[in-house]
Amino acid sequence: MHSLTRALGRLLCEQRVASMATMDPDDQPQLSLVPFAIDAEAGTLVIHVSALAAHTAALARHPRVALMVHERAPEAGPVHALHRVALQVEARILAPGVPESDALRSIYLARFPEAQPMTELGDFRFVQLRPLGARQVAGFGAARSLGPEELTRAMRLAEQPQAPDVP
Repeated sequence: MHSLTRALGRLLCEQRVASMATMDPDDQPQLSLVPFAIDAEAGTLVIHVSALAAHTAALARHPRVALMVHERAPEAGPVHALHRVALQVEARILAPGVPESDALRSIYLARFPEAQPMTELGDFRFVQLRPLGARQVAGFGAARSLGPEELTRAMRLAEQPQAPDVP
């Protein structure tokens, strides 16, 4: 397996929030911070959003959105080579109470158990984000474009205990 795929799996495992770019009703870009879980079996990401939120309405209007996940910046020193991935995804908002929504709830709560009370509120929805492609930058000279299959491999790694890298 490619070393950048292993690094991407670690990044998705270690980072629990993403910046999500959607389009507002005037087709202006808007950003939201969204905690995400990984459904490794389906090869998707899972977010939990309020039906009252502007980004939820934006997802319903334009289901193709972008996510940025990146490692934390050090308190001092260079930040230009931070490991990051920009994902293009297609969102699918699930109705509450359907079996698939219940499955996503379990996946989401495994990563965010403190969110349990919010998952019982009637105005919240689970959203399945299916990756369409991505651009990974793992430092200077370590960048590549990825298709959905390689992203699925990385997500499956993110759900496994991390083994040390072998050259």
